[in-house]
Amino acid sequence: MTAPLLDIKNLQLGVSLGRSSYHPLLKGVSFQIMPGEAYGLVGESGSGKSVTSLAVMGLLKRPLAVTSGEILFKGQNLLALPKREMRRLRGNRIAMIFQEPMTALNPLSTVGRQIAEMFVLHQGKSWAEAEKLAVEALGNVRVPNPDRRARNYPHQMSGGLRQRVMIAMALACSPDLLIADEPTTALDVTVQAEVLRLIKELCAARGTAVLFISHDLGVIASICQRVGVMYSGCLVEENETRALFESPRHEYTRGLLGALPRLGSRSEHGRQRLVDIDSIIADRSKLTESRFIAPREREGSQP
Repeated sequence: MTAPLLDIKNLQLGVSLGRSSYHPLLKGVSFQIMPGEAYGLVGESGSGKSVTSLAVMGLLKRPLAVTSGEILFKGQNLLALPKREMRRLRGNRIAMIFQEPMTALNPLSTVGRQIAEMFVLHQGKSWAEAEKLAVEALGNVRVPNPDRRARNYPHQMSGGLRQRVMIAMALACSPDLLIADEPTTALDVTVQAEVLRLIKELCAARGTAVLFISHDLGVIASICQRVGVMYSGCLVEENETRALFESPRHEYTRGLLGALPRLGSRSEHGRQRLVDIDSIIADRSKLTESRFIAPREREGSQP
């Protein structure tokens, strides 16, 4: 039996209310990702998908805190690592593509310089070597004219090109695990398909496992072998992708699938009626997850 690459065990996380009291956001989340596997995490906004990924990356700050559980990466508990050790892993063995590249990239540095920093920090390359490797990395993600584009600042690039830069940066050191947090948000359909195909092909070629977070069930179906469904801070269902789509067991999963419009499907009155899902997440919708990300780490530099 192959050991899991990532093994999250009974992860509980909350927002501190003072005096050792916490408002729960994650309630005993457990799942595994095997080496080279693409694992999808779906659920509505506020269900806990992004905070799970940020906990894995070690990018949470107060008032968020993990109250119990383990995050094992190659058998090593990430929650017990000193910050220096976590920085060595982040961007090197574990990397992340954020959903908003305009806010994740440093606006004051060229994209080539930001990619080169990965090679300098994690592989000990000189800046001259690293900048050449950065151009190669941009070419690998099919950025046209990579020599010229490496000298661009983020605002000089389109959303699709910025997302390719994020992919190049995340995969620069050939990580064992790539976390993609809704990487196709705000991209048009054509660019979205190109970005997804790029992630799938590059990760398959390098043997990189993927934790893919998305609201889009169609995207999950096209890229993931297994899927976990999150609802109100809990992992309510997990299965192989095809089995989950064909025979969902949990009521919430059935609701998600029932809310998808289907081409050619008509009711007796000529209109298709979508399923309405009653949510119990609204009471904590004000707890915006992004405000709890450590600001310096979120702004572009993954190391």
